[in-house]
Amino acid sequence: MVSFEMNDRKKIGLGLTGFGIFFSFLGMILFFDKALLAMGNVLFLSGLMLTIGLKSTMQFFMKRQSYKGTISFGLGFFFVLIGWPIIGMIFEAYGFIVLFSGFWPTLAVFIQRIPILGWVFQQPFVTSLLNRYRGRRVPV
Repeated sequence: MVSFEMNDRKKIGLGLTGFGIFFSFLGMILFFDKALLAMGNVLFLSGLMLTIGLKSTMQFFMKRQSYKGTISFGLGFFFVLIGWPIIGMIFEAYGFIVLFSGFWPTLAVFIQRIPILGWVFQQPFVTSLLNRYRGRRVPV
C-alpha cells in the first residue's frame, strides 16, 4: 500500500531526485559532460527508489506496456556510463517520454494551479492543446 505521508526517507528521495535532474541539466548545458550526466542519472534513479520504494519502482519499470521505455532508458544510461553521452541522452529522452507519458495530464493540471506559470497554461489555445492529448499515451 502506498503511503502519502512525508517521512524522512521520502524527503531524502525527493532531494536526490531534484539533484539528479539538476546535475543532468548541468551536464547537458556544459556540452554533455559525462561525469555530470552519469551522476545525475544515478542520483535520479536512487531518489526515485527512495521516494516511491524499491518494489513500486520495479513494478513501474517492469510493466508490460513500458518495456520499450525501460529498455531505451537503460540503454541510454549504459551509453552515458561508457562515455557516449549524446547517444545516451537521446535514448534516455525517448525512454523518459515513453515511461512518463501517462503523467503529462496530471502535470498539466498541477502547472495550471501554479500562480504565475498557471496563467499561461490557462490560456484558451494552451488548454485546447492539453485537452486534445489528455488521457492518451504518446504513440510509440
